[in-house]
Amino acid sequence: MKTLFAKKGEVERKWYVVDAKDQVLGRLATRIANYLRGKHKAQFTPHVDTGDFIIVVNAEKVKLTGNKLEQKEYYRHTGYPGGIRSESAKFRMENKPEAMIIDAVKGMLPKNRLGRGLIKKLKVYRGSEHPHTAQRPENISL
Repeated sequence: MKTLFAKKGEVERKWYVVDAKDQVLGRLATRIANYLRGKHKAQFTPHVDTGDFIIVVNAEKVKLTGNKLEQKEYYRHTGYPGGIRSESAKFRMENKPEAMIIDAVKGMLPKNRLGRGLIKKLKVYRGSEHPHTAQRPENISL
């Protein structure tokens, strides 16, 4: 028996559409990360990008459980002394809900060159429309 490893040129990629309406953010992000990574395929190889493209629509209708909407904070640092900035989940949900989904998925991907390539295959949109109809994406319910 031989172990078959997927090679970069041999991977066949599909496009999927995910509706985020009334879905819990963390559970949605884990399933999206698995599809981006390619773990749902039999030819999954940890060091090769075997994943598919994911289009997320209705990003503004994603749910947070418990009191996270009021209590959760997103932090970043400017690089200067005392330069820590924070914004609440409620503020981010109102102004840039796409960033909430992208950040949640990004945290579940590898922190290396592979992970930076994988996150580029995630497309997140606020409404129910997206410009990727030419790729003929399939609807999946996660």
